[in-house]
Amino acid sequence: MPTESLASVSNEPSDRPIIDVAVGVILRADGTVLLGDRPEGKPWAGWWELPGGKLEPDETVLEALSRELQEELGLIPTEATPWVTYVHHYPSSTVRLHFCRVTRWDGHPKSLESQQLKWVTPIEALALPDLLPATYPPLRWLQLPDRYLISGVDSAKTWPSFLTRLEKALHGGLRLMQWREPAWQASGDKQALQSAFESVLQRCHAHGAKLLVNSIHPQDWWLMADGVHLRTQDAHALGVRPETLKDKLLAVSTHNAAELELARALQADFAVLGPVLSTESHPGEPALGWAEFESLNQRAGLPVYALGGQTPTTLNIAQKHGAHGVAGIRGLLDWGQ
Repeated sequence: MPTESLASVSNEPSDRPIIDVAVGVILRADGTVLLGDRPEGKPWAGWWELPGGKLEPDETVLEALSRELQEELGLIPTEATPWVTYVHHYPSSTVRLHFCRVTRWDGHPKSLESQQLKWVTPIEALALPDLLPATYPPLRWLQLPDRYLISGVDSAKTWPSFLTRLEKALHGGLRLMQWREPAWQASGDKQALQSAFESVLQRCHAHGAKLLVNSIHPQDWWLMADGVHLRTQDAHALGVRPETLKDKLLAVSTHNAAELELARALQADFAVLGPVLSTESHPGEPALGWAEFESLNQRAGLPVYALGGQTPTTLNIAQKHGAHGVAGIRGLLDWGQ
């Protein structure tokens, strides 16, 4: 992978003026995304990028996106949602990229600015030799599923019924999960807990799913799993992303702007933010609500899953407020069953 990837781009403030850009991540149902190469006469000519352009004065992101897609491609977006806002420092400029997912549109893509166009999978796109540096992060983010299940077994007693439900969820398309069992960990039944963890890991891999382990569990499990999900206090303790997690997924639990900033400083692959709605597991805990979630997400600089009271029925709502997807325990385990 080229050296200028997620690890070498920054969301830190710069003394240079920031250029706001609306970027369309145009997605077909088969998972492919539309790329175009930059025309002659523009900086980085010939390099592949996602379509979009600068915001004009008094123009919203979605207004700019619609205008740019019509001017560049002859497309009128009919279903577009905000996603991740990301600051990238090029040698001569700093851009604030407002990535928006576009899933419906009128018209067919046309080359209206003498650019080449092609539909590719995110993995194929990441292998291109001339990919604009700021395009790498969203292509990686696209590989994250839109639901993130958090385990809630609690004890060996409920393990058999949980495993049955998990198998159905995996058959139904679950592809991202976190192993988080604080009550079982505190019980001292370490042998049964590790056996259950290893069993879930094996089943996830058999279905092409990834399993992260919560940082409450032993660190040697972190390397066995596909990554680690850091509790807020553990994220503070680490400070920087460990070299051992370089090729693993890293997620962080967050509740406010400062914790999202910490997740960004750790170069986390994604964050979980909540509680957005009230939950049974945390009765009486103040909920953010969708307006505050959206406000925080706009400054996150990385994909964010909405946590707290989330179910299949809230996924569309969450994504309209900029969430990558939804995370949860009870509301997600029986999704689609």
